[in-house]
Amino acid sequence: MSYRITKYPRSRLSKREVDRTIRKAFSVWEKATGLKFEEKNSGKVHIEIRFERRAHGDDDPFDGPGGTLAHAFFPVYGGDVHFDDDEDWTVDTPRGTSLLMTASHELGHSLGLSHSDVRSALMAPFYRGFEENISLDPDDIAGIQALYGDGESSRPNANEVGVRAGQLPPTTARTTTTTRPRPSFDNTELCRGNLDTMVTAKNDTTYAFYGNRYWKLTDTSVEDGYPRVISRDWDGLPGNLDAAFTWTNGKTYFFKGNKYYRFSEIGKMDNGYPKDLSKGFEGIPDNVDAAMVWAVNNKIYFFKGSEYWKFDPDKKPPVDKSYPRPVSNWEGIPNRLDAALQYKNGKTYFFKDGQYYRFDDKNFKLDQEANPGFPRETGFWWFGCDPNSVRLTKVADNFSLNDVIWSDFS
Repeated sequence: MSYRITKYPRSRLSKREVDRTIRKAFSVWEKATGLKFEEKNSGKVHIEIRFERRAHGDDDPFDGPGGTLAHAFFPVYGGDVHFDDDEDWTVDTPRGTSLLMTASHELGHSLGLSHSDVRSALMAPFYRGFEENISLDPDDIAGIQALYGDGESSRPNANEVGVRAGQLPPTTARTTTTTRPRPSFDNTELCRGNLDTMVTAKNDTTYAFYGNRYWKLTDTSVEDGYPRVISRDWDGLPGNLDAAFTWTNGKTYFFKGNKYYRFSEIGKMDNGYPKDLSKGFEGIPDNVDAAMVWAVNNKIYFFKGSEYWKFDPDKKPPVDKSYPRPVSNWEGIPNRLDAALQYKNGKTYFFKDGQYYRFDDKNFKLDQEANPGFPRETGFWWFGCDPNSVRLTKVADNFSLNDVIWSDFS
């Protein structure tokens, strides 16, 4: 099979570095199949590779830095690969976005492979980051050899490649690099959209709570070994929580009914708690839906039903008489929230019914600049759930690396 790089990136990468890296990405698939890929400098080729910006003629424009990395077409649609030229492409370093990792994954699609359900597979729908030497998982090998054999039999010619790959039933002509890993434990409840509250503690670790269990999150999904039982790890903390937030002094507060619980250290409740909500949070109703500290003014906000309250510990009374106010003031945010969160990146997130909303704090409205837009599926983007286990939308097809890992989650 032949390929050609018809448009090189404008980045600091040299033509030689790009040529070498793309060649290395093709070799990942050669080893398992006996296929041979030849680079050509002119004429027609089986796979054309281009670095493009924004709209580039295929009805799927790139979105600039921090968005979709690349997309590839299945063989029956040409097999071409396009990379977003606005990304910080790098080689031989963990900094930036690995061209080798992205290219190796996308070329798998060019050869006819869909995404894999195996987390360790190169064709799993998430970006793994920098790896100096990429090797295929047995699942990748089984998939590619099902199309092209193991190299012991005669190799298919170019026409056979298109036909055999065309036997796959892709749902779209194009597929994009995705980044979310699969959960390693039973995260069924989270994947179904069930959530009581979420909180980011002073050590920048984020926890999700539902029923009598909780989950510790990584930057890309759920940490191995979770869920765990709340009562075993959080001294005196009940299940079925209402809300939680971490104050500017590093102390984390949990709320349930007319009580609140304070933790200065993860898992260890402070002496004298729980306390009555009316004693520590005068003016705030019982059974709130969500709570958060807003990064703009470091005030505490409580949400219940269609109303919200601002709590200012430095004022007497701490809740102004103009509250409660309608949640609709937070443009684009729904009523009866499940949770609200100031994440470790300082951004504000709201959660409801398995979806999440990222708030534009500067313009005081739902973030409308992201692509794809909000709301998004919480299970897929935060918890690493299998797309088939959540209410699948176009989010799964347009998942983007930087928007999630280095913008939302860093």
